[in-house]
Order: sequence, then C-alpha cells, then structure tokens
Amino acid sequence: MNIAFIGFGEAARAFTDSLLAGSSHRIAAFDIRQDDAMAEAMANRGVRQGSDPADAIREADWIFSAVTADQSLVAAKSVVPHLVQGQVFFDINSVSPGRKRETAALIDDRGGRYIDMAVMAPVHPKGHATPVLLAGGAAEALADDLAGLGFRLEVAGDAPGDATAIKMVRSVFVKGLEAITVEAMLAAQASGAFEKVLASLSKSYPGLGWPENVSYNFERTLRHGKRRAAEMRESAATLNALGLNGDLPAATARTQDAMGALPLDELPEGDLAEAVGKVLAERLKAG
Repeated sequence: MNIAFIGFGEAARAFTDSLLAGSSHRIAAFDIRQDDAMAEAMANRGVRQGSDPADAIREADWIFSAVTADQSLVAAKSVVPHLVQGQVFFDINSVSPGRKRETAALIDDRGGRYIDMAVMAPVHPKGHATPVLLAGGAAEALADDLAGLGFRLEVAGDAPGDATAIKMVRSVFVKGLEAITVEAMLAAQASGAFEKVLASLSKSYPGLGWPENVSYNFERTLRHGKRRAAEMRESAATLNALGLNGDLPAATARTQDAMGALPLDELPEGDLAEAVGKVLAERLKAG
C-alpha cells in the first residue's frame, strides 16, 4: 500500500510503526512542524517527508488525517485540491459529528472516498491494531481490506459522524472522570484532607482501583491534557448540537488544558499525597 499521513504526531507514528512491522508499505507524511525533530522522526521510520500536503499524498492509496482537533478541517482543505478520484481519506481526528460531516462533503465533492474512523483506545502498544470504529458510505466496502492489514474494526454506520458520535459521547465520561479525579484530589490536598478523602472514595467506589487510578489519571492529564482538551471541546459541541448540556465537557476541557500546560509530563516522585502536592503547587503558581 501507498499510505500518507497528514499530521505525524503520536497516533500517526504508532500506526506507522505497526504498519511497517514485517511489511513493505510505502509511507509518506506531512506535518506543519518542519523542525529537525520531526524530520528525524520520519527518517528513522523510513517515512518520506512531504514538502507540503500535495507532495505527501501524491500516489497515496490511503490518506490518514491525524492532526489536532482544531486543525482537522484545515488539514482536509489542504489536501482537497490535490485529491485524485478514488483516494481514501481516513479522518481519525477526535472531532464532533458535525465537523466530520463537513469534512466528508469536501472529500466527496472532489471524488475521494471518506471514512470516519474513531480510535477507541490508546494507540500504544497496538498501533493500527488499536480498536477503531468506522462510518461512511465506503466503510463496509473497505472493512475487509483494513482487517486484512491488521486493523481491529467495527462498522458503526454508513453515515459520516456515526463513529465519532460514539467516541465523543463516551469521552464525556472517560475524560470527565480523569478531570473529576484530578480536581477532587487537588482539592483534598489543598484542604489538608487528602488521606481521608482518598480512604472515603476507596471505600465507596472500590471498583475504580484506588489509589492506582489517581496516579493514572494524573499521568494522563499531565501528558495528554492539551490534546484531550481539544477533544473535549468537540464533545461539548456534540452535546450542544443535541440540545444537551455542553457545559460539562467544556469544564472538563478547562481542567485538561490546565494540567497539560504544567511543566510536568508525569506525576512527580514521592508518596501519592506528596506528589499531588507538587502538582497542586504548580497549578496554583500557574493561576
């Protein structure tokens, strides 16, 4: 296969690593970051670095759009003028159903084949074998080809947005739980009641796996908060479009943003209360 990525961040790199394992796929990519680190990340994987989106998708059978949520439509518009009829455009971005329908219309008008692909779990360690949902008019037709290359997939519907709707609504809970855990534990530490609050929650909700899930949720928000915030703003747009309360995921986005902006990418060393205290100091310092 000739495969192109627009955006070469975590998801694209994970997909590339697993797709190239034991295969002879030819992969090209373009990313708006044009620094030495990006060039090295592509070169180390044998990925041809496109000089622009048009160059990256030249001769590609499949195109994967894997950018930040706020750039998904921009990325699609950058390739539309250069699409060749029949090229498949996989939109794996975590955006609202409305955004995916808007993107699908652009691709379809150019003669491309649009697939709404929702990645339903962290991309490491499985790469492209991470479970995904597919939607769009070409989803059923392409399912066997994708499965043959090792994708673990389920067709969620035949309309663009059917797959991402599941992810966006699910994320209200998953990313919201992360934010609630973080804010509750920071407040517990700030109030001097960390151990008592933790003990009470452990007793009331033993199935959540305390205290390990505290560390896990802090790690996720510190490492991925900026990207998760963008996703939660799309979840807010999804709920608002349904006439429901988008304020809840919007508040989650603010917590994810605040955590992702801290000069930390993991929970500091020390016992849990001490580590959370260090994060609290950074949050208060940041205002």
